[in-house]
Amino acid sequence: MTKVSPSLLAADFLHLADELQMINRSEADWLHLDVMDGMFVPNISFGFPVLEAVAKVCRKPLDVHFMIEQPERYIKQTAKLGAMMMNVHQEATTHLHRTIQEIHDAGMKAGVTLNPATPVSTLEDIICDVDMVLLMSVNPGFGGQKFIENTILKVKRLRQLITQSGSNALIEVDGGVQGETAPRLVEAGVDVLVSGSYVFKAANPEKVISDLRAL
Repeated sequence: MTKVSPSLLAADFLHLADELQMINRSEADWLHLDVMDGMFVPNISFGFPVLEAVAKVCRKPLDVHFMIEQPERYIKQTAKLGAMMMNVHQEATTHLHRTIQEIHDAGMKAGVTLNPATPVSTLEDIICDVDMVLLMSVNPGFGGQKFIENTILKVKRLRQLITQSGSNALIEVDGGVQGETAPRLVEAGVDVLVSGSYVFKAANPEKVISDLRAL
């Protein structure tokens, strides 16, 4: 069964409580939370006041994706939220191995994200230490972008690396995940689908989540 982690970035923030209740009712496995600082990516999303409010209401595990510089500054604060997964960009932290250790020491699972232009080979020496690798299938910073086709090949390369190394890391993909791309991603080896607009802008979001899980 494919895991689905709807991205809150695409939700209606004027009716956030309603959106979270929909997530709670749905078959969503996790809730994906994109934190952006306007420095690492050219956009600002939301910070800890919103994360804390969401954590109080959401009954799904929190899949927190930091698109910020030096994400290691916020490990303790993220753990305090009760987050299940803290995901940091390989490009944003200088000492990735130390950061992963600190995330684990804080009681969370550790994820590493790669931008579209970053090859999976950069993870060869750390793949057995991470719980998940998130491949960005659009350039990070904005929702609703067009899917980058090379991601399919990248997923296959990452799956090969995980298999050869004996790693237990999950593969997650974020960006342009919808009805046409999702089946191809799962076929290529993806374990977790992040989907924003395709879920939250749908006439029946709960059905869309259910359909994605069934892939």
